[in-house]
Amino acid sequence: MRVISGIYKRRHFDVPHSFKARPTTDFAKENLFNVLSNYLDFEEGLHALDLFAGTGSISLELLSRGCGLVVSVEKDRAHYAFICKVMREVKTDKSLPLRGDVFKYLREGGGERFDFIFADPPYELPGLETLPDLVLQSGRLKPDGLFVLEHGKKNQFEEHPCFLERRVYGSVNFSFFKAAETAAAPDSPALCGTTDV
Repeated sequence: MRVISGIYKRRHFDVPHSFKARPTTDFAKENLFNVLSNYLDFEEGLHALDLFAGTGSISLELLSRGCGLVVSVEKDRAHYAFICKVMREVKTDKSLPLRGDVFKYLREGGGERFDFIFADPPYELPGLETLPDLVLQSGRLKPDGLFVLEHGKKNQFEEHPCFLERRVYGSVNFSFFKAAETAAAPDSPALCGTTDV
């Protein structure tokens, strides 16, 4: 696992061969962050949430580029322990790994709110198609915040009212969503785009 840019640039971390996680490829990750630079200025100390954090590759990249806080949610015990180990190695106080279920975390709502949320679930995860609504209705994303979902080619989100754009890098798809400028209350419909009356 390699950090592409920022204060940890070129740092390498050996991921155990036993891990089942499918980390975002360096090619896809580099292109993702090139696109994100058009939307966000990480050096402003943004707060970010990494869902299905896996090896913590995206979390580490976010911290390297200047995020003020990165919360990483990962259910697998070994993956969570690996994220904690990596964050100790880089000696950051801006990382908060959490071990738990992403769907439960989102449904609980409340707590910290984020400028940017990224989710990289297993491509065949049951309920993956519900994640945009869960994230946008959870109250976790700040008004006008950005959510990016990594997914396989079979998922289509272009009709979602908060959809911005889709980027494809090989088998990796990133769908971008923008929160409404005025955040909806938790459990209410996402208020994005325009609706004909």
